Amino acid sequence: MRMGQSSDKRFFSNRPSAGVVAPGKFRKQRRGRMKGNSSQGNSICFGTYALQVLESAWITARQIEAGRRAMARYVSRSGGKIWVRIFADKPVTRRPAETRMGRGKGSPQYSVAVAKPSRILYEMSGVSEAVARAAISIAASKMPVRSKFLQIRKPQNE
Repeated sequence: MRMGQSSDKRFFSNRPSAGVVAPGKFRKQRRGRMKGNSSQGNSICFGTYALQVLESAWITARQIEAGRRAMARYVSRSGGKIWVRIFADKPVTRRPAETRMGRGKGSPQYSVAVAKPSRILYEMSGVSEAVARAAISIAASKMPVRSKFLQIRKPQNE
């Protein structure tokens, strides 16, 4: 084996799983805790309107993509822009059915994003408020958590 080559091929497989991000150093994570509010990603940065989470939950990569597609289909007629502010980077493992106890942790099956209260999921601009409300409510119906519509406040002195 040459210098710089690794014989350790257990981190990468030939068959990519649906929605699982390629691992960096570690393939499996612990479940962790969802305590408190989101300290990052809780303010509108790019757009004018946003979808904000009100509960803690794991949101899968498929749910994030379903919400994005639903918004994009609705907004494509109006020509608005959408930003996805969350990314599913936490692998969730599963054991095969009918396996006995022991034998270690299961293999990663899908990825989730940890969404704490006040986290922004999507942002949107370039559309009217009515269109944004409708598109964001469609995306909110695809999410497993309660959420609310946010809008940037306009200055009072204008």
